[in-house]
Amino acid sequence: MSNSSFHVGIIGAGTGGLCLAQGLRKAGVGVTVYERDRHPTDRLQGYRLHISPNGSRALHECLPPDVFRHFVATCGAGNDDFKFLTEKMEQLLAIETEGSSDAVDSHRSASRLVLRQVLLEGLDGTVEFGKTFTRYEETDTGEIVAHFEDGTSASADILVAADGGGSRVRRQFLPDAPRVDTGVFGIAGKFPLTEATAPQVPAELLAGPRLVMARDQSGMFVAPQRFGHGPERSADSGHGSAGSGDPFAEESEDYMMWGYSGLWETADVLSKPAPSREELQDFVRERTASWHPGLQKLVELADPATVTLFDIKTSVPIDPWPTKRITLIGDAIHSMTPFRGIGANMALRDASLLAKNLAAAAHGERTPIEAIHAYEAAMIGYGFAAVRSSLKAMELAITKRGISFALTKAAYRVFDAVPPLKRWAFGGLGNA
Repeated sequence: MSNSSFHVGIIGAGTGGLCLAQGLRKAGVGVTVYERDRHPTDRLQGYRLHISPNGSRALHECLPPDVFRHFVATCGAGNDDFKFLTEKMEQLLAIETEGSSDAVDSHRSASRLVLRQVLLEGLDGTVEFGKTFTRYEETDTGEIVAHFEDGTSASADILVAADGGGSRVRRQFLPDAPRVDTGVFGIAGKFPLTEATAPQVPAELLAGPRLVMARDQSGMFVAPQRFGHGPERSADSGHGSAGSGDPFAEESEDYMMWGYSGLWETADVLSKPAPSREELQDFVRERTASWHPGLQKLVELADPATVTLFDIKTSVPIDPWPTKRITLIGDAIHSMTPFRGIGANMALRDASLLAKNLAAAAHGERTPIEAIHAYEAAMIGYGFAAVRSSLKAMELAITKRGISFALTKAAYRVFDAVPPLKRWAFGGLGNA
């Protein structure tokens, strides 16, 4: 099959789908992305993404050099100071990740929405917005035809599901691969880090990501998002400051975010239809009333407009399936809890690996089925390993502590006091 006749259709313009499109374009492979949002700036709201060295390498492999430089310029430095704390802000465990000055092999902190705009660079005419996928059909010629709510359809040699945890493609292609409830909810909020707010935040919480573990089977993830404002950023970021008229400027400003998690069974008040953002914030205030005042201050400072409730679900590992010209990346196949912060990096890893395999098929080096089979054989292994480790991290932080919380605290302090043991147990945290 010649390069010019080979075309890939991608459902979903999220992090993984756009990275895959960039990688295919870079390899000279025809590709079209179909996205349900009507405009690139829809949903101008979001939170940070931790980009690990593996994720950064995947972006470097897929993006043109100028776009990768833009990615680096719009990121904040990844914090190498991660700690577990009690709700009284007592240290349980400190983890130092290996830092790097290399632009590729670095931990980075990215705005989800600014990253999306960077990944759209150079894809004019490649991404079609306002296309809500409904179903696909396989033709006698081997093509896959995707159908959309507006009555249109599009054909491709390969169809890739990059449409997230609620993937419609997956529901049709792999109906026995559902996501399941974990029994845990999350409520997140954020506020700008300014000259007025930053002094109100304890220095300990400004120093890097913190995971707070409370004795009542609840917890809170806290992280500062700093983007840097040096000459490199000013020249290359493409975004102005807040108030400049740039719709993405606010997403490029420093902020503090928190995410409170607990068990649904202990939160009946949240089961009412559509609790307001103010009610959600009040709920977290009540649940953290006995916590350290510095943690309570984070909840108090949050802009109610940013407070969001979400249900934490996870994929269930499944056995390999018969290879077809349909495949999946990211949350569409292996969605995971946020407790390891590696979901985006898994999607980027998928995108890079699949781009290489599909490029080989497009250039006649292997058949499309061989290319997809090779990708899926690897992805199923590392993807569901990440699902399992993320679920285990959630259970350790929230659901399986109960009366053993004192033992958990003691164990973490032992790890903290014995560096070789700590490296063995936590050395890979955040590096997926």
